[in-house]
Amino acid sequence: MRKNTLKEIWARGGAVINGWCSIPSSFSAEIMAHQGFDSITVDMQHGLVDYQVGVTMLQAISTTSVIPLTRVPWNDPARLMKILDAGSYGVICPMINTPEDAESLVAACKYPPRGFRSFGPIRAKYYAGGATHGGGDYHQFADEETLVIPQIETREAIKNLDAILEVPGISAIYIGPSDLSMALGKEPRKGQSDPEVVEAKQTILETAKRHGIPAGIHTNSREVAVEMIKLGFQLTSLQSDDRFLMARAKEEIKAVRDGIKELQ
Repeated sequence: MRKNTLKEIWARGGAVINGWCSIPSSFSAEIMAHQGFDSITVDMQHGLVDYQVGVTMLQAISTTSVIPLTRVPWNDPARLMKILDAGSYGVICPMINTPEDAESLVAACKYPPRGFRSFGPIRAKYYAGGATHGGGDYHQFADEETLVIPQIETREAIKNLDAILEVPGISAIYIGPSDLSMALGKEPRKGQSDPEVVEAKQTILETAKRHGIPAGIHTNSREVAVEMIKLGFQLTSLQSDDRFLMARAKEEIKAVRDGIKELQ
């Protein structure tokens, strides 16, 4: 089966640089995948991506060695199983608040006897299963190679974090900084630098380290991404395709308007 290179990066103590796709386009995903990210996450929670387009985005990412991940909309076994069957090599799941939530998440992503994932890796067997066995060995390695990543973004989740991290099968955790800020009574964007939010992020990071589990976080700039990696985060998402498009378009049009001011 195709190896999950993110696990190899973590095993040597490195940090994964993750791209983020919110635009429902295989072409956008393909462009992102060719820029040097370690992984690309297709966002089916807040991104404008449904299942059918999501599959084409996973296919586009697979034209490279980049690892395809998916953020699912919710802790829903049907959605989790279906996107893994489509070839996603890991799922990021929002609003995991209790060990019971985490156990349900893991169980939906693992085959029996560990979980109750239904057998039917319709595309995953071709992408991940390996040409030698015609994909027939996928189920033998999927539990080990695919990643289960709960998002930690509420007061309840922080309170229960030790118990969540003790659930077998959790591969990493991921901080949703905007939701975490709101859960702590702050603004979703500006509140991320509030001392209480900063302390909460540090608590999550330290708890994950104590359990030997990589911690991830979404960032809004390359400077913040570097800062988070220096702090010890091992999965750092660098903005998203829509924000890259917006920022560069804004930069270019401003440069042109500034350049023609002398003609007016």
